[in-house]
Amino acid sequence: MPEERTRPVVEDLGTVLGVWAHPDDEAYLSAGLMGALRDAGHRVVVATATYGEQGTAEVSLPPDELAAVREDEMRTSLAMVGVVEHRWLGYRDGACADANGGVASVAQLIADIQPDTILTFGPDGMTGHADHRAVSAWTTAAWQQSGARARLLYATLTPGFHEEWGALNDRLGLWMYGSPPVTPDEQLALYVVLTGADLDRKIGAVLAHVSQTTGLMTAVGAETFRRWWSAEAFVAADSLPDATELTVAESEPEATGGAG
Repeated sequence: MPEERTRPVVEDLGTVLGVWAHPDDEAYLSAGLMGALRDAGHRVVVATATYGEQGTAEVSLPPDELAAVREDEMRTSLAMVGVVEHRWLGYRDGACADANGGVASVAQLIADIQPDTILTFGPDGMTGHADHRAVSAWTTAAWQQSGARARLLYATLTPGFHEEWGALNDRLGLWMYGSPPVTPDEQLALYVVLTGADLDRKIGAVLAHVSQTTGLMTAVGAETFRRWWSAEAFVAADSLPDATELTVAESEPEATGGAG
């Protein structure tokens, strides 16, 4: 297994581009890593496909009003981990699977930013959300078109995560369909375990997405919420046999749990 890092050694990641579907995806899955990168002086750019304007069942604001709220939340969250470069791709929440131009949008990002490392969802979309899977497919195709010069890392989960949190995840309905991602420890490309001030910062970045996280933290409790997403795991796309055989399913409603 890669070295477990409470302060990630990030020199080999270079300039990092994260490509995600909704505001808060980046916080749950990579805020700890992003904070460590920025501490070390690395350039980090985050791109978000939608404004998340459809929200969750707990949020009843009209889509245009919720989009504005989530834009502000995103700005606050990224500032907590020192990220100052963010791009909105402008796609409709819940409709990425049917959208045109997603691959071209990500390809343009890659051409503009010239990242050394790209972070995104795996083909599973983490929670199974169709927008997540679409963004994974766009990013993988754009990475391939660029000549795969950057390192493409997919967010994943470990067997230990499922052992510890499986019952909670099932109770919350975190997995929208099928099986959640799991990568054996020895196959991970990067594994970050956050403690102390580093974990405080990550949880602050997640909770900055107030419209999406307040009810969830109340439901599970502050200490459980803190420990639940204290680790971040990534697997190299080019280590997976099906990385070039991605499909995009029809869109589905967004999950109410974390990382969605």
